[in-house]
Amino acid sequence: MSAEFQRSEGTAAEGSLPPELERVLELFSRLGREQTMQALVEYANRFPELPERFAAQAASEEHKVHECMTPVALFSEVDDGTIRFYADVPRNAPTIRALLSILMAGLNGRPLEDVLAIPPDFVTRLMRNVGLSTRERGLQAILGRMKRHAREALAA
Repeated sequence: MSAEFQRSEGTAAEGSLPPELERVLELFSRLGREQTMQALVEYANRFPELPERFAAQAASEEHKVHECMTPVALFSEVDDGTIRFYADVPRNAPTIRALLSILMAGLNGRPLEDVLAIPPDFVTRLMRNVGLSTRERGLQAILGRMKRHAREALAA
């Protein structure tokens, strides 16, 4: 699965996905239930630890994604028009760790516009392919927060 984690150059077009996220959708559309669960475990295991510089802020209300049932704190940094996301998610929440790992792998290091170009149906398509529609609301909220970070960075 290492191909899904490779960074592509360029900017996604309006309403399109970065190539990494397109590959993830395609991958999960081909996998059976057992293979899907195995792939999710692999993504969860690749979830990056929260950098120490954010650790003290992880409990802050301003960074929490309240719509998600799992406690998630989301952070971002912008450098030269590209964005990187970081998150604090409990180890006992492997599904959310996997899904956030997918989003971060597809969006980190990409232009701000790529985050904003993610189509509204992306989470629904991903959840349908993964078979975890019960997690859709929380993941929609996380992606919405990511888009908000990108919008605020563009406006700054």
